[in-house]
Amino acid sequence: MPHHFEGVNVQRRNFLSSTAAGAGVATLAAPAIAQSARPEIRWRLASSYPKSLDTIYGAVDMMTKRVAELTEGRFKISLHAAGELLPPLQVLDGVQNGTIEAGHSASYFYIGKDPSFGFGTALPFGLNTRGQNAWLYVGGGIELLNEFYSNYGVINMPVGNTGAQMAGWYRKEIKTAADFKGLKFRVGGLAGKILTKLGVVPQQLAPGDLYAALEKGVIDAAEFVGPADDEHLSLHKVAKYYYYPGWWEGSATLSLFINQKAFEALPADYKAALRVASAEANQWSTAKYDIANPAALRRLISGGAQLRRFSPELLNACYKAANEFYTELNDTNPAFKKIYTPWAKFRDEHVLWSQFCEMPFDSFMASIRKT
Repeated sequence: MPHHFEGVNVQRRNFLSSTAAGAGVATLAAPAIAQSARPEIRWRLASSYPKSLDTIYGAVDMMTKRVAELTEGRFKISLHAAGELLPPLQVLDGVQNGTIEAGHSASYFYIGKDPSFGFGTALPFGLNTRGQNAWLYVGGGIELLNEFYSNYGVINMPVGNTGAQMAGWYRKEIKTAADFKGLKFRVGGLAGKILTKLGVVPQQLAPGDLYAALEKGVIDAAEFVGPADDEHLSLHKVAKYYYYPGWWEGSATLSLFINQKAFEALPADYKAALRVASAEANQWSTAKYDIANPAALRRLISGGAQLRRFSPELLNACYKAANEFYTELNDTNPAFKKIYTPWAKFRDEHVLWSQFCEMPFDSFMASIRKT
């Protein structure tokens, strides 16, 4: 060991005694040496969504390009649309078993594994977009979710938010809770579980399958996101009644699922690049929807869509069913209760504040809007 350090000291003396020009070269070379030490990493990322959904899919596309930019092209993630590598609703499974390093999906597609997966996207009668982001980034939500996701060998980052959603497309009018009885309804997440209490027969279908299912009568109604995405899927051509509000999704976060071992093997700056790029995409997607949805809604109505609002009586019946469902889950599922308890407290505080600032301002602006 002493001989080793002695050799290093000799080399150091020789280096320091070199010319000033040589010192300048050494200074310039240092960043290049550091750069060459950064590994080249290639990942595959499968999405649950088709390319035609230019905001949902576009956000994760933006994210992958930003990661490459932040790492000077040394960390590249190839993005694959729904069905190219995996079936749309098996993306999380592919990330879990290491078939792919990362996946882009909605966490509530996987409530069959555990209802707690619903929190990562949206809970019925939950948070709006502003509240959801506040809970995730500052209110401890990401930490709570990743503690839960670690049981499945994955971690999660938000990579998009649709904003508050519409309540979907129906072949018949829904005037009272009784009209839900027997309705075969494609609805995401825990809303399906809640709506079963009102007689709905929930269906879990990938976005690309909705048009055909409605057209063939396999389902009676389908909700997806809102005007811009619904227009892309042409749902208005096979069901004309368009309802709001989508009480099951006051906002909806899209998830970047990452295999935990793959993430832990990354250099610290690559991990940071993923976090930064995901956060940028999350903000961009909501802004993009706010730009695209108004014009799309006008086109849908011009094309024959019949806009309808759920009655207060129906919403109250749904709210009662939701609370009954949450009580059941809290009594039987410790993982759900661990997240729900602080989540519900955060929601109540957020609504308390919003009723004195955002809500009255928005209500007034809506009341004076010129059609």
